[in-house]
Amino acid sequence: MDRAALLGLSRLCALWAALLALFPCGAQGNWMWLGIASFGVPEKLGCANLPLNSRQKELCKRKPYLLPSIREGARLGIQECRSQFKHERWNCLVATASQQGTSPLFGYELSSGTKETAFIYAVMAAGLVHSVTRSCSAGNMTECSCDTTLQNGGSASEGWHWGGCSDDVQYGMWFSRRFLDFPIRNTTGKESKVLLAMNLHNNEAGRQAVAKLMSLDCRCHGVSGSCAVKTCWKTMSSFEKIGHLLKDKYENSVQISDKIKKKMLRRDKDQRKIPIRKDDLLYVNKSPNYCVEDKKLGIPGTQGRECNRTSEGADGCNLLCCGRGYNTHVVRHVERCECKFIWCCYVRCRRCESMTDVHTCK
Repeated sequence: MDRAALLGLSRLCALWAALLALFPCGAQGNWMWLGIASFGVPEKLGCANLPLNSRQKELCKRKPYLLPSIREGARLGIQECRSQFKHERWNCLVATASQQGTSPLFGYELSSGTKETAFIYAVMAAGLVHSVTRSCSAGNMTECSCDTTLQNGGSASEGWHWGGCSDDVQYGMWFSRRFLDFPIRNTTGKESKVLLAMNLHNNEAGRQAVAKLMSLDCRCHGVSGSCAVKTCWKTMSSFEKIGHLLKDKYENSVQISDKIKKKMLRRDKDQRKIPIRKDDLLYVNKSPNYCVEDKKLGIPGTQGRECNRTSEGADGCNLLCCGRGYNTHVVRHVERCECKFIWCCYVRCRRCESMTDVHTCK
C-alpha cells in the first residue's frame, strides 16, 4: 500500500474514532454507513477500519465472509426506508457523502427516540436478517444453508411433503441479534438505558416482521401436471412487503414511559394493562415538526419539496406543504419518440416535446 493510501486510511480511522466519541447513543447505528455506495467496499477496507464497535469488529474478524451480507442488509434497510417515506414530511433523509464519518447516517433521528427512530432500527435489523438468510439459501456460506428441520414431514393423506430449500430465517435472526443487540447493563444514565431498551425492542420487532411474513411455496409432481404430490418449502417475502408491514407498525406505534423499572410500560397510565407485543414498534419522544427547517437538528423542512396537487394523501400539497401553499411552474420535457428502424442499419426518431406542471411547497 502506498503512502497516500496509508494516509487516507489513517484519516478514515480518525474520523470514525471521533464519530464514536461524539455520538455515543448513536454508535449502535454506525454500521449503517456500510449500505451507502460512496462508503466503499467493506471487504477491501478490512474489519479494523470499518465503522463498527469492538464487539462487531470481533464478530467481523471471525466471520469476514458475512461482510457482503452486512453491507447488503444495510443497503436494503436504507432503500426501503426511503421508499416507504418518500412522500412524507420526514422522507428518511440520510447524510450526504461529504458528511461521511462526521455524523450518524440518519442524523438526529437515530438517537431521538421518536417513531422515526423506531422505524429505522426495525427496518435495518430486518434488512440484515433478510440478506444473511438469502446468502445462506444461495449456498454462499459454509456454516448455514437451507432449513432442513421441516423435511420428511408433511401430510401424506393430503398429498404433499416438506422439501426443497426452505429459507433458514432462524440463522438470519440469530446473526442479526449477535451483530446488533448490546446488553443494557453496559450503559450509564437513565435516558440512554430507556433509548437502548427501546432500540433493542425495535430491532426484534423488525426481525419478527421477516419471520411473520414467511410464505409457503409448493411445486406439483404428477402425470401431465396432475399435482398428485406437492413438495413445499418456506420462503421469505419480498423486502418491499416487509417494509409495508413495518410502515403499518410505525403508524400504530406505542409510546412508552421514559422511566424503566422492571420492564417497559406504556406512557398512558390508563393503557398500562394492555401488554406490549414483541412486534410493536415503540417510541419515547414525540416527533419534531418536520414542516419547518431546524438547522440544529438537521431537519430541512418541506420547503421546495415536490407535491401532488390532486392527492389527498401524505404527498398532497395540502399536507406536505403544511398549509403554506405551493408554487407551480412548467417543466419542458424533450425526448426521442416514434422511433423506426430503417433498413439498413439505423434508427430514425422524432423529437417530441411536452409540458408538465410541477408543484413545490412554499
